[in-house]
Amino acid sequence: MTATRPQPRPGVLDIAPYIPGKSTAPGVAKMFKLSSNETPLGPGENAIAAYRAAGERLEDYPDGSASALREAIGGAFGLDPARIVCGAGSDDLLNLIARAYLTDGDEAIHTTHGFLVYPIATMGTGAMPVVAPEKDFTADVDAILARVTKKTKIVFLANPNNPTGTYLPFDEVKRLQRSLPGNVLLVLDAAYAEYVRRNDYESGIELVATTDNVVMTRTFSKIYGLAALRLGWMYGPAHVVDAVNRIRGPFNVNAPAIAAGIAAIRDTAHVERSREHNTRWLAWLTEEIGGHGLTVTPSVANFVLIHFPETKGRTAKDADVFLTKRGLVLRQVGAYKLPNALRMTVGSEEANRLVVKALAEFLGKRA
Repeated sequence: MTATRPQPRPGVLDIAPYIPGKSTAPGVAKMFKLSSNETPLGPGENAIAAYRAAGERLEDYPDGSASALREAIGGAFGLDPARIVCGAGSDDLLNLIARAYLTDGDEAIHTTHGFLVYPIATMGTGAMPVVAPEKDFTADVDAILARVTKKTKIVFLANPNNPTGTYLPFDEVKRLQRSLPGNVLLVLDAAYAEYVRRNDYESGIELVATTDNVVMTRTFSKIYGLAALRLGWMYGPAHVVDAVNRIRGPFNVNAPAIAAGIAAIRDTAHVERSREHNTRWLAWLTEEIGGHGLTVTPSVANFVLIHFPETKGRTAKDADVFLTKRGLVLRQVGAYKLPNALRMTVGSEEANRLVVKALAEFLGKRA
């Protein structure tokens, strides 16, 4: 039968759409949004000033290659700007990578609780996502390698991972790269790298610099506080950068985002304040919530994954309802195959203390 209206390519309607964390709590006077891993400190003053100044020239197209921003990123990390690509958030770059390297019948691997954009980007090209099981909510190199076939073209690895907050030590990431066929692209999604304080962690810069099949993606949405502007960047081998640049939009990063990004990455004092705040309250939340009998997956990012029992009235969904009524909005993570958990962003001191107190009340304990 002839179709009576345009039809999407096969597989598109099989893609589960990405659903962001909720951002409202109806009927509540004051709300604390702790569902999207946004920094409680917001952007720095320099970034805000640069954004406002760019608003005076909205009639002009932005620099299509974001050259000044790439120079600033290169200067901050000691990288060759020619090997950097900027995009409208790191998810834009993940989709561009998938479009450049996947086609019908290919496979791309991600882990059980990996970022939901990976299967979306994969299926959007006609390729098939392959799930590698995790161990203790952490990526398992051996499980990933066991799923590599001749059809495998990409391995997506979030390090640290969202929503678990776990990470792979650099030695394990290097072992993964060494064991992959040379034609398989290892994509290291390091959106939360700035928060990590572990001596055995490396974001991926070294591997990109020394191999031909690794790329690293980063974002300005987290510690830099520019989530509203949708700004990310990728560092990769010259041949990968060339391929991605051929298919990205000519003006895929807007001028206010470029200006704010340059100011943000140079404002090291603001970044350090944000990091210190996170380090303090991440440890506090883990200890306090764990003290109430709930399991918290050890995290190195700016959020914690809280596990709830399956007991009626004490489930993650019950807790979510209870907290939302008090203006405390966390993230349900059922779509990440974690139906008995909630993810909580490290918030302001007020928000953090309110959540711990509310959880104590929810569990029937004295705050």
